[in-house]
Amino acid sequence: MSTRVAPPFRADHVGSLLRPQRLLAAREEHAAGRIGADELRAVEDEAITEVIAMQEEIGLSSATDGEFRRSSWHMDFLYQLEGVSKVTDSELTVRFHNADGDIEFATPDMRVDDRIRLAEPIFADAFRFLADKAGRATPKLTIPSPGMLHYRGGRAAIDESVYPDLEQFRADLADAYRAEIRALADIGCHYLQLDDTSLAYLNDPAQRERLAARGDDGEHEHERTIDLINAALRDRPDTLSVTTHMCRGNYRSSWVAEGGYDFVAEALFSRLDVDGFFLEFDDARSGGFEPLRFVPRGKVVVLGLVTTKRGELESKDELKRRIDEAARYVDPDQLCLSPQCGFASTQEGNALTYDEQVAKLRLVAETAAEVWG
Repeated sequence: MSTRVAPPFRADHVGSLLRPQRLLAAREEHAAGRIGADELRAVEDEAITEVIAMQEEIGLSSATDGEFRRSSWHMDFLYQLEGVSKVTDSELTVRFHNADGDIEFATPDMRVDDRIRLAEPIFADAFRFLADKAGRATPKLTIPSPGMLHYRGGRAAIDESVYPDLEQFRADLADAYRAEIRALADIGCHYLQLDDTSLAYLNDPAQRERLAARGDDGEHEHERTIDLINAALRDRPDTLSVTTHMCRGNYRSSWVAEGGYDFVAEALFSRLDVDGFFLEFDDARSGGFEPLRFVPRGKVVVLGLVTTKRGELESKDELKRRIDEAARYVDPDQLCLSPQCGFASTQEGNALTYDEQVAKLRLVAETAAEVWG
């Protein structure tokens, strides 16, 4: 087996990284009106330059900006689509679980109150800066999957006078994403990741029941999401590698859903038109590797075996054992290694230190080199 020269790479990572304290402080100062946008951007630029250098020093083949310019992995993107309004007097609340109990993530709600379109490319300036600062590493941009817009609010969040037929909503959303993807490719993006929690959430019967209770068809939502993503990726250039990341929630070391990938696996792996799948496999809550039997030749699975939810470092021997176990269901040459999720899907970050984060990324790089060369 050999190293991979195209994304995803043998040693890779999901994208978000812990924000340094000075960046968090600058965001607070900006929100309070004590510093301007230029001053905040200067702090972001410095922090991003440093975190790119860290990824390259470790030996990773891809580099992200850590999502340092965002407060949330997905909402900062979705709010920028034309037709999506931020509802400041209402909150979207998601309940997360951890060993000590439950916590809630709250953000301003959103509503689709006009036709969806892309007015201008989203995160284009952020990508240009990343690409300019990246050295040998391939700059990777992460954006939420189009499936996240409908999954978050459902039919109730989409104005029926604008979209009496949800098929037109999906068609417009796919068109907007196609325009975004073309624009990103035009400015030199060769590695794009679509993050989609819904395709993992739907493996949990409780999540499917939740959708049914609000009037959606939880039993077939994953198939509609796959079709939507495929429509968004239609006509993407050959120069662009696309992956998707599917986890069960990641906020301050907590999660939303449970269960293996069994419910969505056959449709997901056989039909979704991406080059690779970042999958969460860091604990028993994530299920076993059996669903990987549906992965066809030519597709790559990035095994998320290193947890980002706590600081304790995994052992190389255990990671290698689990890679061997996954290889019972899919060719080992189709496998890569990464942390199971980002380290900071929101600016608050998970409960571990910067040094623990670096140690985990270094462990991924070293283990992958020993396994695949």
